[in-house]
Amino acid sequence: MLSALSIVTLGFFLGMRHATDADHVVAVSTIVSRERSIWRAAGIGALWGVGHTLTILAVGGAIIFLKWEIPPRIGLSMELAVGVMLVLLGLLNLTGIVDSTKRSLALVRGWRAWLHWHPFAGGGRLAPHVHDGNGPGDVRPERGGFRSLRPFAIGVVHGLAGSAAITLLVLATIRNSVWAAAYLLVFGVGTVAGMVAITTTIALPFMVTGERFVKPNRRLQVVTGLLSVGFGLFLAYKIGFVNGLFSASPTWTPQ
Repeated sequence: MLSALSIVTLGFFLGMRHATDADHVVAVSTIVSRERSIWRAAGIGALWGVGHTLTILAVGGAIIFLKWEIPPRIGLSMELAVGVMLVLLGLLNLTGIVDSTKRSLALVRGWRAWLHWHPFAGGGRLAPHVHDGNGPGDVRPERGGFRSLRPFAIGVVHGLAGSAAITLLVLATIRNSVWAAAYLLVFGVGTVAGMVAITTTIALPFMVTGERFVKPNRRLQVVTGLLSVGFGLFLAYKIGFVNGLFSASPTWTPQ
């Protein structure tokens, strides 16, 4: 009983700490910077954590039960995916492609805009009018699919990058395969909780500046975009050239 409680407690709190890794925080910051709701920010953190946990369970389960061994080049490639993703997220944040894509999807599918007729004030003629979801009284249907896909996919990529290191560390201390898998599950739950706390905290300054201070809010979004691009390029350089992914003999130490 004591051993089981120790595993659950340790796994949960280490999962929460894992959520604070720099690449995780930078990635979710680029998305949360555009949110104006604590609940939506918390949802982003939860979706990221679920994607991260599912990948860790899948890859970790294969390592634990199927005895998979990940070659250095494959391991480095999984980590490189994080760097590439951070660069793309930063560029999307800087150029506003995300918002334009959302509007395009809304217009095509009819989620946020529709064409109908309004009478002119004091006249009998009708004029075409489009609601885009931003005006007074406009209905803003949920964009759940697009909103949910990004943080979930980001969590999946981050899970790929860290799954081998986490699993190997667990196996070094927990010899029983079932208990090791249980630890990974609890670790994932802790990661979800930690990321929810982080995203809600990050969202607060954007909520405060969003309505009353438009320019400072935009500057914060630019900062998150530049930080994401810079950190992604740093990771790509380190993995590709320092660790030798693009060389004939790569070296990889899961961490």
